[in-house]
Amino acid sequence: MQTDDGRESLTTFAPNCAETENMSRFLSSLAILLILAFAGGNSGLWAQDHGHEVDGHDAEHAHTENSDHNHDRTDHEGHDAGDHDHADHGHTEEFVAGEFIIHHIADAHDIHLFGDVHIPLPVLLFIEGEGLQVFMSSAFEGHGHGDKHYACDHGIDYTLHAEDTLLENDVAVVSGGISAQREGQQLTVYDFSITKSVFGMLFILSVMLWMFISIAGSYKKNPGKAPKGMANALEPLILFIRDEIAKPSIGDKADKFMPFLLTVFFFIFFCNLLGLVPFLGGFNITGTIGVTVVLATLVFLLTNFNGNKHYWGHLFWPPGVPLPVKFILVPIEVFGIIMKPAVLMIRLTANISAGHIIILAFTSLIFIFGDGGTAIASGSGMGVFSTAFMIFMYFLELLVAFLQAFVFTLLAAIYFGDATHDPAHH
Repeated sequence: MQTDDGRESLTTFAPNCAETENMSRFLSSLAILLILAFAGGNSGLWAQDHGHEVDGHDAEHAHTENSDHNHDRTDHEGHDAGDHDHADHGHTEEFVAGEFIIHHIADAHDIHLFGDVHIPLPVLLFIEGEGLQVFMSSAFEGHGHGDKHYACDHGIDYTLHAEDTLLENDVAVVSGGISAQREGQQLTVYDFSITKSVFGMLFILSVMLWMFISIAGSYKKNPGKAPKGMANALEPLILFIRDEIAKPSIGDKADKFMPFLLTVFFFIFFCNLLGLVPFLGGFNITGTIGVTVVLATLVFLLTNFNGNKHYWGHLFWPPGVPLPVKFILVPIEVFGIIMKPAVLMIRLTANISAGHIIILAFTSLIFIFGDGGTAIASGSGMGVFSTAFMIFMYFLELLVAFLQAFVFTLLAAIYFGDATHDPAHH
């Protein structure tokens, strides 16, 4: 069907009943992605076994904190504390570019806007023997990039670790992880917090639901007419995915996978764009391995659950191959089943993170050449160069944001096509 202005519309996709079915599939895909993405964003669940006593570092830290809080007990202690505070305020920490970059691209329990302005996020912890503990990340106290602590009224002491840490009983906590202890005893912690990446995913998925439900409603209200507004803006992208990705790669069964392909494409594209908005927290959603592993897992499951007899036959018993060669080829093919989605995951994570790292690296050059404010001329000169290059990188990142969404969707469609196509007849 053509619209009154002669353009092909999405109403050519299928009859009205099929449109309703496709939209239902799309919303189902979005709901599944919402649930699994939340789980993937928290895939780094940290569990600490019960210990018997705090280690030397924790004890020393606790002793230091108690000394700081009670530094006015004697004149001598007050004098020492005053000298210590004076040294802390007067000392300029050496700028380390690597720590600066990793800190800004890593996931976090708050959203850093600028300066000391942060938006706290909910911390959701399940502690064995204590139940669910809920509080805001602003409860943690600490300065700089070091560990932060929170002593709650229930007698539990929480630590937000700034770097990978090995606790008692050889239990590891990754950077950004939270450990808990009561009276020196390590508690087993499961972290289900709404981190920055999880918050960004929930925001993007909410926007997508609102957008596409509105678009579907506009098509139902104006059947056969040219789309307007948001529907008009997104229809070229939807038609592009259908006509240039899904149908050439999958064939007659393309409509079955269109809801998932649309969901994945717009989810990755919008997440990438959110990460490019300045002064909005520096989201790095698709650069987080927990997010991309969920997307890759969905591709893996859909590919293999929809694989036909021809697909599995070529995989485990390739025809026309000598028997000795099959013993070599079959393990490689089976390994390839896992490697294909793994490549999708690594490519997306690496490319998105690389763009953020390059921009932050040129930002770091300003501080390195400025030498803490002592070399103003060289710092200013490098600032002009870095700013110009960062502007160029931002425009390049806009292209990469679309390109990575396109590549992920295209490869997923190719995998679906390989699993569902019928044997060729010659």
